[in-house]
Amino acid sequence: MTETVLAIVSGGFVGFILGLLGGGGSILATPLLLYAVGTEPHVAIGTGAFAVSVNAYLNLFNHARKGHIWWKCAGFFAVFGCLGALAGSTIGKSIDSSKLLFLFGLMMMVVGALMLRSGKRVVNHMRHESVQTHSKTLAIGFLTGLTSGFFGIGGGFLIVPGLILATGMPTISAVGSSLLAVGTFGLTTALNYAASGLVDWWIASEFIVGGIAGGIGGMIASTSLSNGKDVLHRYFAALVFLVAIYILYRSGSELLTAA
Repeated sequence: MTETVLAIVSGGFVGFILGLLGGGGSILATPLLLYAVGTEPHVAIGTGAFAVSVNAYLNLFNHARKGHIWWKCAGFFAVFGCLGALAGSTIGKSIDSSKLLFLFGLMMMVVGALMLRSGKRVVNHMRHESVQTHSKTLAIGFLTGLTSGFFGIGGGFLIVPGLILATGMPTISAVGSSLLAVGTFGLTTALNYAASGLVDWWIASEFIVGGIAGGIGGMIASTSLSNGKDVLHRYFAALVFLVAIYILYRSGSELLTAA
């Protein structure tokens, strides 16, 4: 019963952050499943990847209704990124959990730094379709998929600027289009982990239920707190840094003990 409550509350927190800030909250899925719910590291990554995938696909519908998605670019990006996610998750499964978590902590530090720089927008220069544009889209898609699969994260912080860099699409279209890739990468990673018995479907469903409820609350709060979004992003970045330090401390201690 306690595990169920913790899974729902953890999912609710991630959903609330996503609804409030429009992204970023998924980075906390694995740490919450690991340290709050109490799952094994590889199970936390596989289960978190599935929860992130479902959340991304749910948000995809909202952006699709508003016409924000460039389906052709998003499709190419997702397909080749899926190959990267398959490779990355296969590598991730084979790595010792303490080493993987230490690398995850370092990655969270990078994400926190990128969040602090979120005010600096990527400049959009629309590009015509060409072999070069498609090649760049596929290459960036594969690399972001590789990173997403390895760490079991959505990877939106890489996918959005990646799409803009490759195609020059407007930021709102990149955000919408990225959700197809985030969902596909997460699903690929989850299925790969599930093949090794490393996904707890019951906990994932509880996490998702909490995430849906939290997302609604976050969107409601977002309306009244819209003027303070930059400050909220900085607070959240600080939280990401603190969680990263904790993960680095725990995993680093385990590595030193095992040495």
